[in-house]
Formats: sequence, structure tokens, C-alpha cells
Amino acid sequence: MTVSILIPGREDRLPRYAAAIHRQGGRPRFGATGAGCAGLLLPGGGDLDPALYGQPDLGSRPGDGERDRLELALAQEFLAAGKPVLGICRGLQVINVALGGTLAQDLPGHSQQAGADRIHPVTAAEGSLAAALWGRQFPVNSAHHQAAAAPGAGLRITALAPDGTVEALEGETLPVWGFQWHPERMAPPLLPDGGPLFAFFLRKCGKKLEETS
Repeated sequence: MTVSILIPGREDRLPRYAAAIHRQGGRPRFGATGAGCAGLLLPGGGDLDPALYGQPDLGSRPGDGERDRLELALAQEFLAAGKPVLGICRGLQVINVALGGTLAQDLPGHSQQAGADRIHPVTAAEGSLAAALWGRQFPVNSAHHQAAAAPGAGLRITALAPDGTVEALEGETLPVWGFQWHPERMAPPLLPDGGPLFAFFLRKCGKKLEETS
């Protein structure tokens, strides 16, 4: 059984996400509707409009209100259906806002340098998905200037950067996971392999599909 995963957006702009799903035997589907998809992958991108989480602009660079509204609606739709949701970078932020959380709008020291990702360590919470996949401490790639602040309802913080920046969130009961780094472009020797995350996500989506078919 091949599991279909919705990735909002255009395939030509998100090839690494498509490749990450293909490598684990899944079928990435691109567009704006989740019909027939067992899970939702929210990719990286630009800033959400801070008005969506009740704040003035304090250093955000919002630019695509249509995308904001679509991804928030899809996150809420999949979560309400109990379908697995994985958020990467901006995707973590979409999940957090969809569940009523807020964002830190302009963080120093986490964005790319000269067009390349920064690398820094994170510490994962005991019992978290991140710890199960990569251990309690490991390096990640960093290419963002925003992150979760107050976590949304039903979310717990499961990884932190050395400066206290939230690097991962997990649902306490819902099948939802968010990572501020980019596992779709993580590989040895400098970084751990990001592939196990996508393998885990596909397994969860396949299990949900079996339960509902």
C-alpha cells in the first residue's frame, strides 16, 4: 500500500521534500486539497502574518497571506481528522499558530550565513521523537529567524537550542510533530541522517490509513 502525503505548494519549488517522501516509499502529492492523503507535510518558507497570532509586526517579513490561510486551514483539517501532520521550519510555526500558539518574530543567530545553513547543537527531551531518532544531543542545520514562543494547545516542547530557542514540538495526544531544522537536507558526516524522521512519519500515516480503510 502506497501512502499519499499532501505537501502544499508546487513540486518544482519543493523537490527535497518530495525526494524525502519518495525515498521512504511514499507518494508526495502537491496542491491545496487533502482528499485521499493520509498525512500532511508542511514545508519551510516565509513568515506568517503576526496578526494571525494576535501580535503586531515586531520584525516579521510576511508576504503570502493566501499561503498562510491555506496551510492553517489544512493543519486544522488534518488534526481534526486525527491524521498525522509533520511541520518543518515554517511548518512547525504553522502548527503552533493553528493550535493557538505564538511565535518569536526575529531571532538573532539562527538564519543562514552567506547562503549556507548554520549548524548548532540541540538538546532533545527524554522520551521525545527527536531523542528516539537521534539521541539526546545532536547537531542540526539552522535557516530561520523565527520560532515558536508560547506552545499551542496540546503541544509540548521537545527540543531546545543552547540559547533556549524552541527547536521541536510534539502533540501530547494528537499525531503531530514539528521541527525547526531541515531534516530533508540533513546527512552525514556533519549531521545525522534526516531519513528516519520521514520513515517514522510514513509508518504513522500508513497505520492511520489502515485504521480508516
